Amino acid sequence: MPKTYNEIYIEARKKLRDGGVESAGLEARLLIAYAAEKPMEALLRDMGLYTSETVAEKVQELTVRRLDGEPVAYITGSWEFYGMPLIITRDVLIPRNDTEVLAETAITALKGRKMDARIIDLCTGSGCIGCAIARELPATHMVLADLNREALSVARQNVQKLRLNPRVSCLELDALSTPPIMLGSFDMLTCNPPYIPKADIEKLDSSVKDFEPLVALDGGEDGLTFYRAIIKKWCNVVRVGGMMIFEVGIGQAGAVMEMMTDAGFSNVGCVKDTQEIDRVVYGNV
Repeated sequence: MPKTYNEIYIEARKKLRDGGVESAGLEARLLIAYAAEKPMEALLRDMGLYTSETVAEKVQELTVRRLDGEPVAYITGSWEFYGMPLIITRDVLIPRNDTEVLAETAITALKGRKMDARIIDLCTGSGCIGCAIARELPATHMVLADLNREALSVARQNVQKLRLNPRVSCLELDALSTPPIMLGSFDMLTCNPPYIPKADIEKLDSSVKDFEPLVALDGGEDGLTFYRAIIKKWCNVVRVGGMMIFEVGIGQAGAVMEMMTDAGFSNVGCVKDTQEIDRVVYGNV
Protein backbone atom coordinates (compact mmCIF):
# COMPACT_ATOMS: atom_id res chain seq x y z
CA MET A 1 0.00 0.00 0.00
CA PRO A 2 1.42 3.41 -0.98
CA LYS A 3 2.72 5.69 1.77
CA THR A 4 3.22 9.41 1.97
CA TYR A 5 6.71 10.86 2.23
CA ASN A 6 5.82 11.88 5.77
CA GLU A 7 4.90 8.31 6.76
CA ILE A 8 8.17 7.02 5.30
CA TYR A 9 10.01 9.82 7.13
CA ILE A 10 8.45 8.92 10.51
CA GLU A 11 9.41 5.25 10.06
CA ALA A 12 12.98 6.00 8.95
CA ARG A 13 13.49 8.56 11.72
CA LYS A 14 12.33 6.06 14.36
CA LYS A 15 14.68 3.34 13.06
CA LEU A 16 17.62 5.73 13.01
CA ARG A 17 16.79 7.12 16.45
CA ASP A 18 16.44 3.59 17.89
CA GLY A 19 19.80 2.77 16.29
CA GLY A 20 21.48 5.62 18.14
CA VAL A 21 21.82 8.09 15.25
CA GLU A 22 21.95 11.53 16.89
CA SER A 23 20.56 13.66 14.05
CA ALA A 24 17.96 11.05 13.06
CA GLY A 25 15.43 13.57 11.74
CA LEU A 26 17.84 15.37 9.44
CA GLU A 27 19.45 12.15 8.19
CA ALA A 28 16.07 10.55 7.49
CA ARG A 29 15.15 13.56 5.32
CA LEU A 30 18.49 13.39 3.50
CA LEU A 31 18.03 9.68 2.73
CA ILE A 32 14.46 10.18 1.49
CA ALA A 33 15.43 13.15 -0.69
CA TYR A 34 18.21 11.05 -2.22
CA ALA A 35 15.95 8.01 -2.76
CA ALA A 36 13.25 10.17 -4.34
CA GLU A 37 15.80 12.18 -6.37
CA LYS A 38 14.29 15.40 -5.05
CA PRO A 39 15.97 18.57 -3.78
CA MET A 40 15.32 19.04 -0.04
CA GLU A 41 12.99 22.01 -0.64
CA ALA A 42 10.83 19.89 -2.96
CA LEU A 43 10.73 17.02 -0.46
CA LEU A 44 9.62 19.31 2.38
CA ARG A 45 6.93 20.75 0.11
CA ASP A 46 5.72 17.28 -0.92
CA MET A 47 5.73 15.56 2.51
CA GLY A 48 1.96 15.05 2.41
CA LEU A 49 2.01 13.41 -1.03
CA TYR A 50 2.03 9.67 -1.74
CA THR A 51 5.14 8.14 -3.29
CA SER A 52 5.95 4.87 -5.04
CA GLU A 53 6.82 1.58 -3.37
CA THR A 54 10.17 1.78 -5.18
CA VAL A 55 11.09 4.92 -3.22
CA ALA A 56 9.86 3.36 0.03
CA GLU A 57 12.00 0.24 -0.55
CA LYS A 58 15.03 2.36 -1.49
CA VAL A 59 14.68 4.32 1.77
CA GLN A 60 14.58 1.04 3.72
CA GLU A 61 17.79 -0.13 2.02
CA LEU A 62 19.54 3.18 2.67
CA THR A 63 18.41 3.16 6.30
CA VAL A 64 19.95 -0.30 6.80
CA ARG A 65 23.24 0.96 5.34
CA ARG A 66 23.17 3.92 7.73
CA LEU A 67 22.44 1.63 10.70
CA ASP A 68 25.42 -0.50 9.65
CA GLY A 69 27.56 2.56 10.31
CA GLU A 70 27.99 4.02 6.80
CA PRO A 71 27.91 7.85 7.04
CA VAL A 72 24.98 9.51 5.26
CA ALA A 73 27.36 11.66 3.17
CA TYR A 74 28.84 8.52 1.56
CA ILE A 75 25.41 7.00 1.02
CA THR A 76 24.05 10.08 -0.77
CA GLY A 77 27.37 11.17 -2.32
CA SER A 78 26.91 14.74 -1.14
CA TRP A 79 27.42 17.00 1.86
CA GLU A 80 27.11 20.68 2.64
CA PHE A 81 30.09 22.78 3.74
CA TYR A 82 30.09 26.55 4.29
CA GLY A 83 26.70 26.71 2.55
CA MET A 84 28.02 24.88 -0.54
CA PRO A 85 26.70 21.53 -1.86
CA LEU A 86 29.73 19.26 -2.36
CA ILE A 87 30.24 15.93 -4.09
CA ILE A 88 31.63 13.47 -1.53
CA THR A 89 32.96 9.93 -2.09
CA ARG A 90 34.81 7.46 0.10
CA ASP A 91 38.07 8.76 -1.40
CA VAL A 92 37.78 11.91 0.74
CA LEU A 93 36.98 12.84 4.32
CA ILE A 94 33.50 14.17 5.03
CA PRO A 95 33.93 17.92 5.72
CA ARG A 96 33.36 18.77 9.41
CA ASN A 97 31.81 21.89 10.87
CA ASP A 98 35.11 22.49 12.68
CA THR A 99 36.85 22.92 9.33
CA GLU A 100 34.58 25.87 8.52
CA VAL A 101 36.61 27.72 11.19
CA LEU A 102 39.71 27.33 8.98
CA ALA A 103 37.89 28.65 5.90
CA GLU A 104 36.45 31.54 7.93
CA THR A 105 39.88 32.42 9.38
CA ALA A 106 41.38 32.57 5.88
CA ILE A 107 38.52 34.64 4.47
CA THR A 108 38.62 37.09 7.39
CA ALA A 109 42.39 37.52 7.00
CA LEU A 110 42.06 38.42 3.31
CA LYS A 111 38.78 40.34 3.14
CA GLY A 112 39.43 44.04 2.66
CA ARG A 113 43.20 43.48 2.69
CA LYS A 114 44.26 41.16 -0.13
CA MET A 115 41.13 40.36 -2.13
CA ASP A 116 43.09 39.05 -5.16
CA ALA A 117 45.34 36.68 -3.19
CA ARG A 118 46.98 33.60 -4.69
CA ILE A 119 46.36 30.71 -2.29
CA ILE A 120 47.33 27.04 -2.08
CA ASP A 121 45.31 24.50 -0.11
CA LEU A 122 47.42 21.44 0.73
CA CYS A 123 45.87 18.02 1.54
CA THR A 124 42.76 19.43 -0.12
CA GLY A 125 40.64 16.24 -0.17
CA SER A 126 37.20 17.25 -1.44
CA GLY A 127 38.46 20.80 -2.01
CA CYS A 128 36.01 22.13 0.58
CA ILE A 129 38.35 24.74 2.12
CA GLY A 130 39.70 26.13 -1.14
CA CYS A 131 36.29 26.21 -2.79
CA ALA A 132 34.79 28.06 0.20
CA ILE A 133 37.52 30.71 0.08
CA ALA A 134 37.33 31.05 -3.72
CA ARG A 135 33.56 31.38 -3.72
CA GLU A 136 33.57 33.96 -0.94
CA LEU A 137 36.43 36.00 -2.46
CA PRO A 138 35.84 36.01 -6.25
CA ALA A 139 39.13 37.79 -7.14
CA THR A 140 41.33 35.09 -5.56
CA HIS A 141 43.24 32.40 -7.45
CA MET A 142 43.43 29.02 -5.76
CA VAL A 143 45.51 25.85 -6.19
CA LEU A 144 43.98 22.72 -4.63
CA ALA A 145 46.75 20.18 -3.98
CA ASP A 146 46.64 16.53 -2.93
CA LEU A 147 48.80 13.45 -3.49
CA ASN A 148 45.76 11.19 -3.80
CA ARG A 149 44.53 11.15 -7.41
CA GLU A 150 41.08 9.91 -6.46
CA ALA A 151 40.69 12.77 -3.97
CA LEU A 152 41.87 15.27 -6.60
CA SER A 153 39.24 13.92 -8.98
CA VAL A 154 36.56 14.71 -6.37
CA ALA A 155 38.04 18.19 -5.84
CA ARG A 156 37.93 18.83 -9.62
CA GLN A 157 34.27 17.77 -9.74
CA ASN A 158 33.48 20.21 -6.93
CA VAL A 159 35.32 23.05 -8.69
CA GLN A 160 33.20 22.37 -11.78
CA LYS A 161 29.98 21.96 -9.80
CA LEU A 162 30.52 25.32 -8.09
CA ARG A 163 31.64 26.95 -11.38
CA LEU A 164 34.97 28.11 -9.97
CA ASN A 165 36.99 27.40 -13.14
CA PRO A 166 39.42 28.75 -14.24
CA ARG A 167 40.35 30.57 -11.00
CA VAL A 168 40.71 27.29 -9.12
CA SER A 169 43.06 24.59 -10.38
CA CYS A 170 43.99 21.17 -9.01
CA LEU A 171 47.54 19.79 -8.76
CA GLU A 172 48.99 16.46 -7.64
CA LEU A 173 51.50 17.45 -4.94
CA ASP A 174 53.00 15.76 -1.88
CA ALA A 175 52.74 17.95 1.22
CA LEU A 176 55.62 16.01 2.83
CA SER A 177 58.04 16.82 -0.02
CA THR A 178 59.78 20.03 -1.07
CA PRO A 179 57.46 21.93 -3.48
CA PRO A 180 58.52 22.14 -7.15
CA ILE A 181 60.04 25.46 -8.25
CA MET A 182 57.48 25.92 -11.06
CA LEU A 183 54.76 26.30 -8.45
CA GLY A 184 55.51 29.98 -7.91
CA SER A 185 54.65 31.91 -4.76
CA PHE A 186 51.49 32.40 -2.73
CA ASP A 187 49.98 34.95 -0.36
CA MET A 188 48.49 32.19 1.79
CA LEU A 189 48.82 28.46 2.44
CA THR A 190 45.91 26.64 4.08
CA CYS A 191 45.99 23.01 5.19
CA ASN A 192 43.84 20.54 7.07
CA PRO A 193 46.36 17.68 7.15
CA PRO A 194 46.03 14.15 8.52
CA TYR A 195 46.57 14.68 12.27
CA ILE A 196 45.36 11.59 14.14
CA PRO A 197 48.27 9.85 15.95
CA LYS A 198 48.75 6.40 14.40
CA ALA A 199 47.97 4.56 17.66
CA ASP A 200 44.67 6.44 18.08
CA ILE A 201 43.17 5.44 14.72
CA GLU A 202 41.88 2.12 16.10
CA LYS A 203 40.04 4.03 18.85
CA LEU A 204 38.08 6.18 16.38
CA ASP A 205 34.35 5.73 15.94
CA SER A 206 33.63 2.88 13.50
CA SER A 207 31.82 5.29 11.13
CA VAL A 208 35.19 7.04 10.72
CA LYS A 209 37.78 4.24 10.82
CA ASP A 210 35.72 1.75 8.78
CA PHE A 211 34.56 4.14 6.06
CA GLU A 212 36.76 7.25 5.79
CA PRO A 213 40.14 7.07 4.00
CA LEU A 214 42.85 6.21 6.53
CA VAL A 215 45.49 8.03 4.47
CA ALA A 216 43.61 11.26 5.22
CA LEU A 217 43.61 10.55 8.98
CA ASP A 218 47.07 9.15 9.78
CA GLY A 219 49.31 11.95 11.06
CA GLY A 220 52.23 9.69 12.02
CA GLU A 221 53.38 8.57 15.47
CA ASP A 222 52.42 11.77 17.30
CA GLY A 223 49.98 13.21 14.74
CA LEU A 224 52.34 16.09 13.91
CA THR A 225 54.25 14.69 10.91
CA PHE A 226 52.58 16.94 8.33
CA TYR A 227 52.94 20.13 10.37
CA ARG A 228 56.69 19.56 10.76
CA ALA A 229 57.20 18.91 7.06
CA ILE A 230 55.04 21.79 5.79
CA ILE A 231 56.45 24.38 8.20
CA LYS A 232 59.98 23.33 7.24
CA LYS A 233 59.62 22.77 3.49
CA TRP A 234 56.81 25.06 2.29
CA CYS A 235 57.82 28.42 3.80
CA ASN A 236 59.62 29.33 0.57
CA VAL A 237 56.42 29.29 -1.51
CA VAL A 238 54.68 31.75 0.84
CA ARG A 239 55.58 35.38 0.17
CA VAL A 240 57.13 37.43 2.99
CA GLY A 241 54.26 38.60 5.19
CA GLY A 242 52.00 35.87 3.82
CA MET A 243 50.11 33.43 6.05
CA MET A 244 50.05 29.73 6.84
CA ILE A 245 46.83 28.49 8.42
CA PHE A 246 46.35 24.95 9.76
CA GLU A 247 43.52 22.96 11.28
CA VAL A 248 44.82 21.02 14.30
CA GLY A 249 43.56 18.15 16.41
CA ILE A 250 42.55 18.39 20.07
CA GLY A 251 45.56 19.31 22.20
CA GLN A 252 47.88 19.96 19.22
CA ALA A 253 47.61 23.76 18.94
CA GLY A 254 50.42 24.48 21.43
CA ALA A 255 52.91 22.20 19.68
CA VAL A 256 52.12 23.58 16.21
CA MET A 257 52.30 27.20 17.43
CA GLU A 258 55.69 26.43 18.97
CA MET A 259 56.92 24.95 15.67
CA MET A 260 55.82 28.08 13.82
CA THR A 261 57.42 30.41 16.36
CA ASP A 262 60.69 28.42 16.26
CA ALA A 263 60.65 28.64 12.44
CA GLY A 264 60.52 32.46 12.65
CA PHE A 265 56.83 33.05 12.01
CA SER A 266 55.29 36.23 13.44
CA ASN A 267 51.78 36.95 14.76
CA VAL A 268 51.31 33.27 15.64
CA GLY A 269 47.90 32.59 17.17
CA CYS A 270 44.96 30.21 17.30
CA VAL A 271 41.19 30.23 16.86
CA LYS A 272 38.68 28.13 18.81
CA ASP A 273 35.88 26.09 17.25
CA THR A 274 32.23 26.10 18.35
CA GLN A 275 33.09 23.79 21.26
CA GLU A 276 35.83 26.14 22.53
CA ILE A 277 38.59 23.77 21.36
CA ASP A 278 41.74 25.35 19.84
CA ARG A 279 41.12 24.29 16.25
CA VAL A 280 43.01 26.61 13.88
CA VAL A 281 46.61 27.83 14.14
CA TYR A 282 47.99 30.66 11.99
CA GLY A 283 51.11 32.76 11.55
CA ASN A 284 52.86 35.11 9.13
CA VAL A 285 55.95 33.94 7.27
